[in-house]
Amino acid sequence: MIGFVGIAIIFIMVFGGYTLHGGKLGIVLEALPWEMIMIGGAAAGAFVLSNDMASVKQTLRDIGKVFKGTKWKPQDYRDLLCLLFELIRLAKSNPVAVEEHIENPDGSSIFGKYPKIQKDHDAVDLITDTMRAASMNYDDPHQVEEVLEKQLEANLHHALHSSHALQSIADGMPALGIVAAVLGVIKTMGSIDQPPEILGGMIGSALVGTFMGVFMAYGLVGPFAAKVKSVVEEDAHFHKLIREVLVANLHRHPPNICIEVGRQNTPHHMRPSFSALEESLKALKAEAA
Repeated sequence: MIGFVGIAIIFIMVFGGYTLHGGKLGIVLEALPWEMIMIGGAAAGAFVLSNDMASVKQTLRDIGKVFKGTKWKPQDYRDLLCLLFELIRLAKSNPVAVEEHIENPDGSSIFGKYPKIQKDHDAVDLITDTMRAASMNYDDPHQVEEVLEKQLEANLHHALHSSHALQSIADGMPALGIVAAVLGVIKTMGSIDQPPEILGGMIGSALVGTFMGVFMAYGLVGPFAAKVKSVVEEDAHFHKLIREVLVANLHRHPPNICIEVGRQNTPHHMRPSFSALEESLKALKAEAA
């Protein structure tokens, strides 16, 4: 919702201010379709040219993040901590029993309690791979931590591609606006014998190209790129939390300490309170008893 509000404010302030200052929207609206064909079409072509099909599809999907916001909500972080608590607690009490959950998370009764997490393959793979490493009795937990860090960096780099692609288009749009404006000037020069009032309208239409290129770059596409980057980086905290908890487990801390490490590393606005999380963990202990 906040994304739509932002777009509305941009259009109202720019075009409203122009109109209140005495500007005539007729010239802009008349030239707009043709300028958008040139600028928007060229930008779309450049975007397709500079990316493979998988990246194009990913970027189109990620544009929805501007309006949907982050994937993981406060309840999801609490669910993740509960899931990790159950797995770590079971691994310490019965290492053999936890293997069925690690090897088959889709059919696991523990993972099944948290369907949203279960559907996220990156999160599930991160949990199961690290739990397997723990079962191998690694002598150096720092080695596992380093591997996890590199994996998370690679995942984040891939997820940020959409933001970089959108920003590249935003950077090029002012220049494409100038191209459209130059073509408008060329058209005007071909009608130089027309009276001043007609030439004035044609020059105004040509300048709409420059305006639209800059407006779309800094008013729409650039902010879209920034928002996608912000959402991706915030969602990345979910996977970082998994690393923090499971690395603490590799250091052989008690389950409650591991989960508290994760809670403390949860973003402040997503972090469950100590008492709320404690109540959830007590309910899990009572259920397992």
